[in-house]
Amino acid sequence: MAVELVKVEHINKSFAGVSALTDVHFDLLPGEVHALLGENGAGKSTLVKIISGVYSRDSGNLTINGNKIPGNLTPHSAQALGIGIIHQELNLCPHLTIAENIFLNREFTSGPLLDKKKQNNEAGKYLKMLNLDIDPRTLIRELPVSKQQMVEICKTLSMNANVIIMDEPTSALTDKEIEDLFKVISLLKAEGKGIIYISHRLEELSRIVDRTTVMRDGRYITTLNFKESSLDEIISLMVGRNLTEKFPRIETSCGEKVLEVKNLSASRGPGLKNVSFDLYRGEILAFAGLMGAGRTELVRAISGADRISAGEILLNGKTISVRTPIDAIKNGIFCAPEDRKLDGLCVKMTVKENITLPNLDMVSRFGVISPKLEQKRSGAMVANLRIKTPGIEQYVRNLSGGNQQKIVVGKWLMRDAQVVVFDEPTRGIDVASKIEIYNIINDLKRNKIGVMFVSSELPEVLGMADRIIVMCNGRITANLDARKTNQEEILRYATQYNMMGDNDLETKTRRF
Repeated sequence: MAVELVKVEHINKSFAGVSALTDVHFDLLPGEVHALLGENGAGKSTLVKIISGVYSRDSGNLTINGNKIPGNLTPHSAQALGIGIIHQELNLCPHLTIAENIFLNREFTSGPLLDKKKQNNEAGKYLKMLNLDIDPRTLIRELPVSKQQMVEICKTLSMNANVIIMDEPTSALTDKEIEDLFKVISLLKAEGKGIIYISHRLEELSRIVDRTTVMRDGRYITTLNFKESSLDEIISLMVGRNLTEKFPRIETSCGEKVLEVKNLSASRGPGLKNVSFDLYRGEILAFAGLMGAGRTELVRAISGADRISAGEILLNGKTISVRTPIDAIKNGIFCAPEDRKLDGLCVKMTVKENITLPNLDMVSRFGVISPKLEQKRSGAMVANLRIKTPGIEQYVRNLSGGNQQKIVVGKWLMRDAQVVVFDEPTRGIDVASKIEIYNIINDLKRNKIGVMFVSSELPEVLGMADRIIVMCNGRITANLDARKTNQEEILRYATQYNMMGDNDLETKTRRF
């Protein structure tokens, strides 16, 4: 049997007295993809950060390439041992170019000078490997999130690592980009490299994974041959119970029209062109489409993050001016953004502070924050949303992605909402946390609040929405009843503008 590339035994790790890992075991063989699965907070990211030298272990054994590591690794020493990691959260410098990010701290030089030409050429090779037709001199801040994620992957591939850790590598990628990544993974396996793969998109694992290790509550549960296991079995092991309903759709009658958008246009990104739709109280309206269709741009325009160049927004039948996020908030339009860490949270602040930050008027007396009221309000929200945290004074950056997403939602639930907008609400969170987010959305629906959500996962769109609006190239191409459509029809409308001109819009759109 081949020597394990990585082997961990009896690993333990605690943070501030709270156990994150307890007696964990794991091994990785050459030429295999080993999936590390579990709910948010199961300890997966903590384990791979120990292997990659980001965290130190409290106790236990770590063996790399058959050699036992006596102390703790550092990121630099782990890299020297051939370990590379693609973090779930982007770790790029937005003001630097693609090439500068890929070779940061490993720059190409000619004597005392930086050899930019060679560096750009080398970066171009890794971009080509992932079928990315992008100039390596492009600044990171000019790229969408999906392309930034691909740059992260290029950076790790450039290190020529034997062990590659991929923590949610496809969470922000399009289907085409996922296909390109999987082709690269197959090549890496053929070269004898080992890949530790973390993902909550379980349906994609069957195409690449050989073995899987399941973790729960910081403990090792079992290791399985993936092809000999069912997804239902794996999910039950992850959550410790059976999940009988993946999409808990509820049926309620809609109320009157709460939001009306007329001929909305905006110029950011691919732009919005004469977008019009209605939203009713107690309705869940989903927006589907391919990357660059204009869905996020629509969310940003409605929530005041981007300037509207033309069109009208009506709330309860009255025209409102939404020029800034504050305008949207004052009118009861709240948004849970796509990038929760960049736009939705202050990760260096506590759970309590994040929940109450946009609600200071509700926890203050005579303009002074009341610590007692702040604690009461935030504590109640943590309990209501079942946010897993050692306490409300815990820093948000230390929480799992699913619990961070609950905080993004929870801070708005303290206020009287008219419309709540979710942009990729379940991206990067586990199966059980997804259901909890769905239940939050259902609670909004029961309370006759209008819900809009953008999702790239079509089963989620079909499973939760009442209506589905499909977008392509900044326009609406279809308005469909979620109960009477399917993935094929949605994808046909999502690619409609590759096949038609503007004058054909009305004839090719099926209205609900």
